[in-house]
Amino acid sequence: MILAELTLDAALAATATLVATAFAAAVLERWLVRRRPHELAWTISLLMFAAASAALWLAEAGGWSGPTFRAFYLFGAILNVPWLALGTVYLLAGRRLADGVRWGLVVASGFAAGVMVTAPLHATVPADELPEGRDLFAPLPRILAAVGSGVAAVVVIGGALWSAWRLWRRGARAGSRADVSPSRLALGNVIIAVGTLVLSASGTLAGRLGKDTAFALTLVTGVVILFCGFLVATPGRVSRADVYRTDTALPRARSEARSA
Repeated sequence: MILAELTLDAALAATATLVATAFAAAVLERWLVRRRPHELAWTISLLMFAAASAALWLAEAGGWSGPTFRAFYLFGAILNVPWLALGTVYLLAGRRLADGVRWGLVVASGFAAGVMVTAPLHATVPADELPEGRDLFAPLPRILAAVGSGVAAVVVIGGALWSAWRLWRRGARAGSRADVSPSRLALGNVIIAVGTLVLSASGTLAGRLGKDTAFALTLVTGVVILFCGFLVATPGRVSRADVYRTDTALPRARSEARSA
């Protein structure tokens, strides 16, 4: 029974790793063509998500250790949601404010990485189940995780829902000039918010499924939902011929949004 559960958890973690990597590649392709800063932030976030899923995959296949748990905690609990939230800030706030947040996040990410590399472990890492941060770390890493996964998730969910409501209210006014209809953009934003909520639900499921299974299941389900939201909210293909049209339409759309 234990072997079957570990095999299932490893398979779910592997699936989450592959989907997150494919998702990151798709967003990176769009950034290479359009050079929009929110797409770069999302790419970084998704690569971190893939790293956290890979750490979970490795741990479920071969047992937890100090390095795998540190990597999982850093990229999965602390950093990936803040970088996803940075993309939301770029979409909804001014470029100057978002650039300031980006540099602050770069510094914070370096600080968090240093903390996770040097933080002493106060107990032996259990090899057969996902460790608890409170059992192994002092308060600082746990505070970083609470801020990273809590405050940043509020930014992502709140920004996605507010953006969806604004796009839905505007309706067909921008439909003739946009790559994607406002209703489709609104739906994509709602799906992204749902995916972020699913990623936050592992604690709720842990009591029923076990910690490892809950984390693995929410990882793969959440990233699949996020990927679906991205696909719904973006055109089916990107070409360099689109760059001039979108880059000249974006300032006009932002100006209309501010005056609406």
